[in-house]
Amino acid sequence: QVQPVESGGGLVQAGGSLRLSCAVSARTFSIYSMGWFRQAPGKEREFVAGISRGGGTTGYVDSVKGRFTISRDNVKNTVYLQMNSLKPEDTAVYYCAAQPRDFYTIRSREYDYWGQGTQVTVSS
Repeated sequence: QVQPVESGGGLVQAGGSLRLSCAVSARTFSIYSMGWFRQAPGKEREFVAGISRGGGTTGYVDSVKGRFTISRDNVKNTVYLQMNSLKPEDTAVYYCAAQPRDFYTIRSREYDYWGQGTQVTVSS
């Protein structure tokens, strides 16, 4: 059973930072590439960042490039999303997801396992 569990969300002022964590219960976490997605009220879920199973390849949606950093620790079975210079438009529920592939994809339907989400609210 593979179960991602997100944490670290909260309320922050614009310009502030948050670090999201996603702990994954899996015997072999290192076989999964990971993605972070977000969904704002009334909007579709969108890809935010992804990381390959080994951590050597990462990617971001244009709107967060230079502000967000995805990383992973395959010993701790955890993936992180460091979010700096937050903007009100970053407000959303953030989800992490896992798929047993070398490299992440940006399509949510290709991920097999999802966490319950963590709320991030950025005030202006």
